[in-house]
Amino acid sequence: MTQPVLTQKFTMHGRFAGESFLPWMERHAGKLGLENEILTATETRIELALQGPQALIDAMEMACSLGPIDIWVEEIESVPLNEMPSTPAQP
Repeated sequence: MTQPVLTQKFTMHGRFAGESFLPWMERHAGKLGLENEILTATETRIELALQGPQALIDAMEMACSLGPIDIWVEEIESVPLNEMPSTPAQP
């Protein structure tokens, strides 16, 4: 029995000054068999879209929280991509 394929968006906050994290994330997602796309990458925030079975997306979240030694992940928010608002909320 196959697991349903989901699409999740991770928003990671922390310190990402090292250049090793983005290639590391892409390699790790590939090893897990997840489709991935980096949406935004700054020194303090990374947004990543992942597609695959929930268990493998959860494994990727855990891996990112541990990450390479030259970065620090403070928080990871994970939301289903189809539940993201299409326009920013107005104050």
